[in-house]
Amino acid sequence: MSETSNNPVTNQEISHAAELMELAALVETLPDEFKQYFQPAMDRAMENIDRRRRILSFIQEALSQLRLDMKYLMFDLEATRRERDEYRQKLEETS
Repeated sequence: MSETSNNPVTNQEISHAAELMELAALVETLPDEFKQYFQPAMDRAMENIDRRRRILSFIQEALSQLRLDMKYLMFDLEATRRERDEYRQKLEETS
């Protein structure tokens, strides 16, 4: 498994974020009679993007922690196997 940074952002995501910010700015310039129709949808889109980013960040952190936990577990398993083999060898020597 390859390690990823905690917050990888692709060029496409940056482009989409810039385009969305541009769209939000354009909606702000609309006359009030039109803005009232577009603003709620724009607000929902921005909230959805923020929520997805938070979820993605949470998942990435959880995966990083899982990888670390797996490394500790593998180390512990190997140490336990070595100890078992040593005790088995000692038992066979005394028998």
